[in-house]
Amino acid sequence: MSAMLKAAFSKVRNNLFKGQLPAVAVDPSDFTIVTEGKADILFPKQEEVFYNPIQQFNRDLSVTCIQAWDHLYGSKLKSHRQRKRTSSEPEAKRRKLDPKDEEHRYITILEALSATGLRAIRYAKEIPHVKEIIANDLLPAAVKSIQRNIDYNGVQDIVTANQDDANVLMYRNKSDNKKYHVIDLDPYGTVTPFIDAALQSIEEDGLMLVTCTDLSVLAGNGYPEKCFALYGGVNMVSHDATHESALRLVLNLLNQSAAKYKKHVEPLLSLSIDFYVRVFVKVKTSPIKVKELQSNTMITYHCSQCGSFANQKLGRKVDKQSRKKKQQTITKFSVAQGPPIDSKCQFCGGTSLLAGPMYAGPLHNHEFIEEVLKINEKRFKEKDTVYGTKERIKGMLTLAKNELNHDGSQFYFSPNTLSSLIKLQVPALKTIAAGLGSLGFECSLTHAQPSTIKTNAPWDAIWYVMKKCHENKEDYQGRNLEDMPEKGIGYRILKYLEDNKEHYDQLYGEKLSFAPNETSGSIEKLRKLKIVRYQENPTKNWGPKARPSGKET
Repeated sequence: MSAMLKAAFSKVRNNLFKGQLPAVAVDPSDFTIVTEGKADILFPKQEEVFYNPIQQFNRDLSVTCIQAWDHLYGSKLKSHRQRKRTSSEPEAKRRKLDPKDEEHRYITILEALSATGLRAIRYAKEIPHVKEIIANDLLPAAVKSIQRNIDYNGVQDIVTANQDDANVLMYRNKSDNKKYHVIDLDPYGTVTPFIDAALQSIEEDGLMLVTCTDLSVLAGNGYPEKCFALYGGVNMVSHDATHESALRLVLNLLNQSAAKYKKHVEPLLSLSIDFYVRVFVKVKTSPIKVKELQSNTMITYHCSQCGSFANQKLGRKVDKQSRKKKQQTITKFSVAQGPPIDSKCQFCGGTSLLAGPMYAGPLHNHEFIEEVLKINEKRFKEKDTVYGTKERIKGMLTLAKNELNHDGSQFYFSPNTLSSLIKLQVPALKTIAAGLGSLGFECSLTHAQPSTIKTNAPWDAIWYVMKKCHENKEDYQGRNLEDMPEKGIGYRILKYLEDNKEHYDQLYGEKLSFAPNETSGSIEKLRKLKIVRYQENPTKNWGPKARPSGKET
């Protein structure tokens, strides 16, 4: 096929699949009008496609994160496009360029699974610099609803309704060399089937927004085989930190899929929210980062009884100084050594279970979170009533910003769970943090679960501090192990600490103090902020609804 004929065929095909439907006059009284953000959606009284009000937080946050991505990375893309365009133009024409061209709309967005089109319309009306949005759905009823709402909101110049299989659409655009700066994947259930096509359809340094609502698989106890089939790993079954392992499984899926195309996925923000997980990642071609993937992937051994865990990287990365050039650093990659623990837990004798493989790196980018919080704070100052969940955005992202985010601090533990095992009263979070902080370890809260602690302390230090929290009390009268059942988990843990008392007293005893310190102060400061972690229930029995029927009315 000649190049000319191929180009003509491609043009005709694109026109056929644009999905632009003629504007149809509608009577708003025939619909329920739902207002969210700056969009007014004509919602069918018979549910062809559903509206879930609790997801307003997801959409408010998505609008804010795309704006933050635009501020931090979009300007570089615009500058690159500007240089690329002007370098190919005559010198005389280059001088005539308007200096205000930086305000030119350039962002292209694909909402692959759009339903009513609410999210796409909000993006068009609320995000500056948006040039084009494709609101795609497979169901005819959904596409009809999208087009109706596009016409009603008057965003025909930006948003295009499209009926297609999401993967077919993305692969077709790849063959035509059309890519998107932002791809939003918010399916009903797992995102797995759409990842490969999305990674091949996104621009360099583009933003991917990924939602998974199948937490019964990602964070549940009953489907390890399904979790492995969909995400290539197993979650931390029956563990307090299972929601963080869910995030790390999704990020591992993204990184493993991207590596095939020499691409690297950088998490900007990773959140466990209500009944789903939502991650915001930047995708960039980087063969060097792909080499680091092995050493940035881990499996986790966690005790089936006491919950203690140990992480095992799948690879090692060592930076060495060159012998020939002393100022040059050489990075060497090799296989990992292991395992880090025995098949039985050293504290209680429980069986060690495997979780993973999963992503081992940072969950968040602090610079990105600060930019999102800055945008959100501006709404408070302007008394903006459009974003009804800005209090929750502030709360969740403040927690995410302040939680430990470096190697060695993966996962968290619940003092309530540990105290119930050793049959002692639950100590205050600030007391535990003060104890671990006095030993030189870091502590923080986590956004994923309330009343839990992330720390880089080893588990022997955690158990030692938990036990000493009670001995530090003025009314402490000692703990008689003889009164505890010998087969109990708590008895075995306390017996282990008692048998190794001399060793741990020498290791930790002289340093341990429960006086307030910087570590406990940072946690107490966050707790006093009265952070809004959960959204107020908008309706009775809110949550994931049944799939839309897609039937014509």
